[in-house]
Amino acid sequence: MTSYRQPSGWAVGWTAFAGIMMILNGIWWIIAGIAAIANENLFVLTEDYIFKFDITTWGWIHLLVGALVVFAGFGLFTGKVWARTVGVIVAVLAGIIAFSWIPYYPIWGILFVAVSVAIIWSLTAHGEDITM
Repeated sequence: MTSYRQPSGWAVGWTAFAGIMMILNGIWWIIAGIAAIANENLFVLTEDYIFKFDITTWGWIHLLVGALVVFAGFGLFTGKVWARTVGVIVAVLAGIIAFSWIPYYPIWGILFVAVSVAIIWSLTAHGEDITM
């Protein structure tokens, strides 16, 4: 026999928060990617930065990772373990990429890092209690 345990309201709320924030974060990444692809002069370049790429390259990275983050965010609402695992992995990847984006556009970069940290915390602290 399996015992059924009522999921915590906090766990459901934090997991829903993580899913919604992943979708929003992915949309922001897509917008930043499209902006960088469309107009290279939109973002300020910093000299002598270790992660120096062409702005168009950063645009494509943001566009692709943004689409992956949106997909993983929608996957969280299925309540499956794989969705939470992919969510954490994608949020870590997004946070690392956002950190390297800070010299090009500090406000977006800091916002992306903060949202990625909140998503990781939500999924790791409350993920096992959820069966949406």
